[in-house]
Amino acid sequence: MLLDTPLCDFGYQAPEFTLKTATGKPYTLSEQLGDKGLLIAFICNHCPYVQRIAARLASDTKLLMDEGINVLAIMSNDYHYLDADSPQNMQRFGEQHRFAFPYLVDEDQSVGKRYGAVCTPDFFGFNAKGELQYRGRLDNARMGNADNRVPELLNAMRQIAKTGQGPRQQTPSMGCSIKWRD
Repeated sequence: MLLDTPLCDFGYQAPEFTLKTATGKPYTLSEQLGDKGLLIAFICNHCPYVQRIAARLASDTKLLMDEGINVLAIMSNDYHYLDADSPQNMQRFGEQHRFAFPYLVDEDQSVGKRYGAVCTPDFFGFNAKGELQYRGRLDNARMGNADNRVPELLNAMRQIAKTGQGPRQQTPSMGCSIKWRD
């Protein structure tokens, strides 16, 4: 099911969490905020929207990380229902696409629910104070038209790192619904 994300709720305070990678390494929100902010991407392995942007996501986030902006990805799908999103497959997917950021398992789906994540991909850009400043898409390219892409996420996170404020014009992300446990 194709969904669009809600509009950015500027100033929404990022809820604290500790999640682990597929190999068990823990990451805590407060330790990842950093002085230039934090991008949190809710993604999964099986979603065709995520698969389509995975290479650009890897390259754009590598640029952000090189500029001192932290990045975390979270997988909140019920992987017991959908094995393609299992931790082992997350690790393979991350390696395949050369993700430089931690890819975290939201086992009980509580983080996805607290953040109000609705689809994959769903991007949340926070400033150094943990205030939401971006909730939009990776870029504005239409499916099949990557030549004319404007890197909205990259530009937004750079603006947040520099000013603490996100752009007021944002294009909602769209993707597959998160597969919630009943």
